[in-house]
Amino acid sequence: MKKITELVAELAEPAVKSQGCELWDVEYVKEAGTWYLRLYLDKEGGVDILDCEAVSRAVEPLLDEADPIEGSYTFEVSSAGCERPLKRPSDFERFMGSPVSLRLYQNRDGSKEFAGKLSGYDNGDVTIEVGGKPMTFSKKDVALVRLRVEF
Repeated sequence: MKKITELVAELAEPAVKSQGCELWDVEYVKEAGTWYLRLYLDKEGGVDILDCEAVSRAVEPLLDEADPIEGSYTFEVSSAGCERPLKRPSDFERFMGSPVSLRLYQNRDGSKEFAGKLSGYDNGDVTIEVGGKPMTFSKKDVALVRLRVEF
């Protein structure tokens, strides 16, 4: 049986593409007692509020008709953001060479967070260059990798 996020992604993706956007991620989470279904969008040149509104209007009737979620939830559509998390192998491939922040579950060399340029990805293991030196982190140790904006 497919997860809710997978079902919603399959349902929403054609509508998202028809609005000129890419479906970056789908999230279904409970926060402060309320369930939230969130679609995160990407688009060349960036996503704006009008894109979010158009996608929301296109996807909401599809969700109402298919009814993939029992019970009530709040539906939100937003940009994936400049500092979006990288999750899929294609995300890592797309942003190879970009600045990232990497968070670990447990300390390594006295720190849980590292910043550097993404330089490798192999079956979930992530390599970043920190101060010009490569550091590789095992998939099981990595809690989160996200893009990092440098000023």
